Amino acid sequence: MDAVVNILLLMLSAVLVENYIFSKFLGICPFLGVSEKPDTALGMGFAVMFVMTLSSAATWAVYHGILVPFHLEFLETIAFILIIASLVQFIEMFLRKFVPALYEALGIYLPLITTNCAVLGAALLNIQNGYSFIESIAYGFASAAGFTLAIVIFAGVRIRVSFGDIPKSFQGTPIAMIAAGLIAMAFSGFSGMKF
Repeated sequence: MDAVVNILLLMLSAVLVENYIFSKFLGICPFLGVSEKPDTALGMGFAVMFVMTLSSAATWAVYHGILVPFHLEFLETIAFILIIASLVQFIEMFLRKFVPALYEALGIYLPLITTNCAVLGAALLNIQNGYSFIESIAYGFASAAGFTLAIVIFAGVRIRVSFGDIPKSFQGTPIAMIAAGLIAMAFSGFSGMKF
């Protein structure tokens, strides 16, 4: 029972307290680039969720099954990037064939998941924090859920802001950064919670 509670607390912490965008500042490129429409943001979030969850499992297995026994821990970053790139290629082929509208909507940002620092950060933090296999999967999934939550909220805020009367000097990126800052301040309210 304690293990289940610990995993749930780890997941809650990953979504709210240690949000990758607003707390760790990882994954900012897709956060700003794909957040103009909520459906595109949600699609990107689900793609990151799928990749981050699978890559957390795969990188943990490779690290503990291959790198540690052969004393090749220094290759973890390169190995993790290769694993993430392979998973992204699989998702790209899947979306191109079965969900072409989402594939077109994601455009250049889908291949950028390969180098999305949030995905690589989750894999590296799983190892750094010494999580078990199940904890790594839970942390990867919850971190991606936090990423998805942040990007969808930001997309909604950007739509609301687009209907406002904004001075010319604040239109576009400046108002987007102000909105992101306000959302980050709201999320910082969770920073006092320790799990």
